Amino acid sequence: MPVPVPVPEQEGVTKFDLRFTPAPPLLSAELCELNAWRKLLWQLKLIGQDASRYHGLGFGNLSRRQLPSQHFIISGTQTGHLPELDGRHYATVTEADTRANRVLAEGPMAPSSEALTHAMLYQVDTSVQFIFHVHSPALWHGAADLGIPVTNPTVAYGTPAMAEEVRRLSADAAAWRTGIFAMGGHEDGIVAFGKTAEETGIILLQYLARALTAHH
Repeated sequence: MPVPVPVPEQEGVTKFDLRFTPAPPLLSAELCELNAWRKLLWQLKLIGQDASRYHGLGFGNLSRRQLPSQHFIISGTQTGHLPELDGRHYATVTEADTRANRVLAEGPMAPSSEALTHAMLYQVDTSVQFIFHVHSPALWHGAADLGIPVTNPTVAYGTPAMAEEVRRLSADAAAWRTGIFAMGGHEDGIVAFGKTAEETGIILLQYLARALTAHH
């Protein structure tokens, strides 16, 4: 039976009602693309853990839709410090109710605290197959100049309100076409999404290159 998990208040941890069922590790075949991009993003310090940032908490997570079901696979909570992940470090989200602030998941570890935001992305756009959430000061602070859509800065991450912000952005065709947005209320938080892992990663890296070019 799923076990209710308490919802702490501090930043960097799960804010939704998580019903989690322990299950065996995921198969490596399902994780090849995610792990390849995750390793690259970790090397670029877009995913990681740094004692001097975000109160020392890990940051960044990736997910992919698990076809043909409506489930999705997402990296586990507080795995940012690990240079590489394997099947023990992911969870499968089997159901997400963004309005009720509830996530049902299973796996060897609990899903990322951003699972609710990922869920809304998959729900509002069935073409989205991959989502990369990273932390980039260059992209976050330069979002307006780079033409990156930004969520309402008063809205916290991992909440129903953030999920609704995703719905709002998806209704703006021009904004949604960018395949990326900044989380205005989540310091340095950037989300990229696409039909393939490669498309998602390239969107992210292209904007990062523009941001770094602008600083020179």
